[in-house]
Amino acid sequence: MTYITAYFPDVPDHRQITVRAPAKLNLALSVGPPGADRMHPIASWMVTLDFADDLHLRRLDDGRDSLYAIVWADDAPRPTDIDWHIMKDLAVRAHLALERATGRRLPIRMKLEKRIPVGGGLGGGSSNAAAMLRALDDLFDLDLGRDRLADLASELGSDVPFLVHGGSAVVEGLGERIQVLPTLPDVHAVLVFPEAPCPTGAVYGKFDLMRPDAAVQTARVHALAAQRTLSEDAPFNDLAAPALAVEPILEDDVADVRAATGRTVHVSGSGSTLYVLCNGRLEADLLAEQVRSRSGLPAVAASVRGL
Repeated sequence: MTYITAYFPDVPDHRQITVRAPAKLNLALSVGPPGADRMHPIASWMVTLDFADDLHLRRLDDGRDSLYAIVWADDAPRPTDIDWHIMKDLAVRAHLALERATGRRLPIRMKLEKRIPVGGGLGGGSSNAAAMLRALDDLFDLDLGRDRLADLASELGSDVPFLVHGGSAVVEGLGERIQVLPTLPDVHAVLVFPEAPCPTGAVYGKFDLMRPDAAVQTARVHALAAQRTLSEDAPFNDLAAPALAVEPILEDDVADVRAATGRTVHVSGSGSTLYVLCNGRLEADLLAEQVRSRSGLPAVAASVRGL
């Protein structure tokens, strides 16, 4: 079977679909020690944002080869080289996984427009995979539903099942236990994108050294997720200190963002994205501009949003 990497101009067709692939923000993240499989159990309050990649799919005729392309959107805040093999991309892997699960070809033409920085702790690749599963379910009338798609998603990464559902949820274990929360929090933030990367493996390795007696604080995560409003210093992240230890230059970025906003600065996931909470979207827009002008760092305003 041949898969061709290509993209052709859009042709209006009812067989086309565009799906948002939202960034994920960890408002709380508690990490436990690794098990025998070296995987770390977590408890995390995760939300999806209106800052997102766009996945464009067109259903092709049966027997056609699938076509894939990945590009940066014109308004992407920190584009980098797309230097991974197309067949390693999580969206493409999700497509192939669903073909295997259904036992049929699902020929598509894909154009993925990225905004979420690579390796920033916002789950961009995982969200692309989840968006692919949701889009294929609709485009090919598979009628699998979110729960079945989330089961399939677990083989693609620990964040992918949550991102199939989106919204707001407490996620536990290795990402397989998801308690979707009935209401979305009224949360607005400024996301800031430092240049320094934070490799996930290195951050978890540093966590093991810094927190040998770590335990998952499930109750603390649930307590925060139950709050109706969040103060600017309410979020917590067990990986924040390890991320800063892996990339000490981030300390300067944290200081710059704090000076520009006057707010507590948080690390998203394993980094390197930083964020501050705001009192509304207007304030988030204003503070994002202040971060860009005063620190020179790319920054965007974002609000919690379901799928």
